[in-house]
Amino acid sequence: MGWCWRQRKLKIVRHAWLSTGLGFPSFLAASPVLGEAAGQTGVAAGLRGYAGAAELTLIAGLTVFSGLAAILYLSQRRRSMEREAAHHLEFMALRAKLDRAELFLGAETQIIVAWAGPGEDPEIEGDLELAGDRPNARRVLAFGSWLPPGMAQTVENSVALLRARGESFRFTVMSLDGHHLEIEGRPFAGIAVLRIRDVSGDRREAVRLQELQAGTIKQVEALRALLNATPYPAWLRDGGGKLSWVNAAYAHAVEARDQEAAVSRGIELIESQAREAGAASRSAGAVWHGRAPAVVAGARRMLEIVDAPAGCGSAGIAADVSEIESMRAALDQQTKAHARTLDQLSTAVAIFDGGKQLVFHNAAYRQLWALDQAWLDQRPTDSEILDRLRAARLLPEQADFRAWKAGLLAAYQSLDTDEQVWFLPDGRTLRAVISPNPQGGVTYLFDDVTERYHLVSQYNASIRVQSETLDALKEGVAVFGSDGRLKLFNPAFANMWALEPSELDNRPHIDRVALLCTPLFSDEEGWGALRAAVAGLPDQRVGLERRLARRDGSVLDCAAAPLPDGATLLTFIDTTASVSVERALTERNQALSDRNQALRDAERLRNDFVHHVSYELRSPLTNIIGFIQLLDDPAIGPLNTKQREYAGYVMKSSSALLAIINDILDLASIDADAMELSLEDVDIAQTMRAAAEGVQDRLGESSLTLRVAAMEGLGSFIADGKRIRQILFNLLSNAIGFSSAGHTIDLSAARRDGEILFTVSDEGSGIPPEILEHVFDRFKTYTTGSRHRGVGLGLSIVRSFVELHGGCVEIDSTPGKGTRATCIFPAQGMKLVASETPQGM
Repeated sequence: MGWCWRQRKLKIVRHAWLSTGLGFPSFLAASPVLGEAAGQTGVAAGLRGYAGAAELTLIAGLTVFSGLAAILYLSQRRRSMEREAAHHLEFMALRAKLDRAELFLGAETQIIVAWAGPGEDPEIEGDLELAGDRPNARRVLAFGSWLPPGMAQTVENSVALLRARGESFRFTVMSLDGHHLEIEGRPFAGIAVLRIRDVSGDRREAVRLQELQAGTIKQVEALRALLNATPYPAWLRDGGGKLSWVNAAYAHAVEARDQEAAVSRGIELIESQAREAGAASRSAGAVWHGRAPAVVAGARRMLEIVDAPAGCGSAGIAADVSEIESMRAALDQQTKAHARTLDQLSTAVAIFDGGKQLVFHNAAYRQLWALDQAWLDQRPTDSEILDRLRAARLLPEQADFRAWKAGLLAAYQSLDTDEQVWFLPDGRTLRAVISPNPQGGVTYLFDDVTERYHLVSQYNASIRVQSETLDALKEGVAVFGSDGRLKLFNPAFANMWALEPSELDNRPHIDRVALLCTPLFSDEEGWGALRAAVAGLPDQRVGLERRLARRDGSVLDCAAAPLPDGATLLTFIDTTASVSVERALTERNQALSDRNQALRDAERLRNDFVHHVSYELRSPLTNIIGFIQLLDDPAIGPLNTKQREYAGYVMKSSSALLAIINDILDLASIDADAMELSLEDVDIAQTMRAAAEGVQDRLGESSLTLRVAAMEGLGSFIADGKRIRQILFNLLSNAIGFSSAGHTIDLSAARRDGEILFTVSDEGSGIPPEILEHVFDRFKTYTTGSRHRGVGLGLSIVRSFVELHGGCVEIDSTPGKGTRATCIFPAQGMKLVASETPQGM
């Protein structure tokens, strides 16, 4: 079988070779010649044997003939062997070609059917399984067994035409087994060849490529639709760098009619410098990122450009970042402004990013920790700063610094703000606020609260001193808030009204306090006045003084004084002894009523004097002034601003009360002829300045202006300098009380005909004529619609002192235009001085 197969292959090769027109190989046809030569050689050998027996004469000729024949034979044999060797080599080359042909035929899944002639059987080679799952050579040509009927008939007809006429054909069919087959028939060197090849893999690959192509086209269309919908210009370039496609935004940016017009005209959006940079990056196979200015729809804009190589061309897109640049510039300016603002703060500020590196600090932070600016500019981490501060002993002492530091750095993972108080080894106290940032990192705020803690300590000490001071007072003191509730009281208040401290600790209302005090004092009118002073809502808060006669026979002097914070101070002084003395004196005066009127007037004046300057009146005033001076002493402890303000109010009120008492004493001394003047050389201008200096505070509070004018060369005159200043002070105080805000008060002095004239004039409401003749009466005061309040002693003191100097006082007033008071003194002193001087001596 193997030999027959080789013979058939040789026959096929022979036909193939003959089709080339070169003829059949000579070595395949040389075999008969070689056999004929061998037969002739045997005949020659028989003749030589017969010649030797018959004729010896022919030996020589035969020998020569034999030699020649042998020589010819050997020469012919040598040539034949050479030809055989050449033919053998050619045969081996053909066999190699045949093997390669068989290899090529077996490398592909196919069946080859060849018909050498019309009557010959076909030769079938290849993978017979393509014709069904039961391989059979005859089954291959039974097309109906493995092809659909219609296609089987078509193939049979085509094969018949191929064998009969040599008509070629090619079909792509699907077998009954589901294989995609290619059936091709064609004549070849007089042989009809039919090839059946399995193309299932090719078909699948073609389908896959078609699907891939369709998907790619859809993706390209989707991407183009997306790019057309975006407001960012996009473009494609070919290998020569020319535009091959642009989106709608590009066409709008270059103000082209449409996209095709922009491509056909080659309108460029990007400037040449940016295009050259992009081309250089594409040639290097890199993506180019950059920013470049461009004219977009007629406006100069800044674009962020990305140009990437794509196949033999490139693709690019540009985004308008002009607004981003503007916002970035505005943000930079705002950041710098904030930085400058933070540098002005006394609070130390440090900001760390998510990597725990310092990104910002203000001058206060650098000064607080005494850190080097150059080192801070290197953006050290939070941990490095903490280690450096610890080495400098600028952090709170910790038993476990590592754990404390880890807890501090845990703020980077926290969401809540942490507030701590750091007590540093150098004695400073810092308030540290650690606030996590929304974008990562933390912000540290450090406030030096050393002074605050010190002030709090001093304030607490002052409160304790004030509490001890109030507790030591014999006068009852109670402070009610603006809501009418008791805020503060001393033991003397509770004892005076027989109240339990526990009843007052709950901050009772003034109504409740009045109810508790009813057993000792039930006068509704008196308590009503106190309630109005404490909890009322008057247009103007004023003080209140009232004498309370209690059921147990004791007498209390009550005073209500409004405080600046809206609270009200109530003081109660036990004046029982003073009232008893007054009653005794009154009874005595009643018994001596038969004496002359002069004695009764003197007695009445004495009683009034005793009433106003009694011990019970001056004792609390002395105590108050003493305690206020004690509180103002730095040795006790400094006061804060509010405390100093309140102390100033108390001191001012006490001083005013003391001045009233002194005025009463002066009048009493004058009435008793006990007043003595200390005469000296008094500088007129200096005395005026001293008097003006004494009322500066009241001028400022009342928004008034004081003008002081003195003639040139006034010099001095003989008088009691202290009393002259007191006279001018009283006149100025009276003018201030009757003047309104914005008015001007004039103080002037002049020398006229041996007299010194001091004049004080104001622009107040003036004095009506019916009141003008009573202005010097004691204990009579007339407000005439002004805010002036007093006891009515100022002008009485002025007249008494001026008359003691031998002078007089003149009052000139016009209602609605103001008042002018003039004090006239003798320039050389009064005659009384001459008569009193020896007495003084």
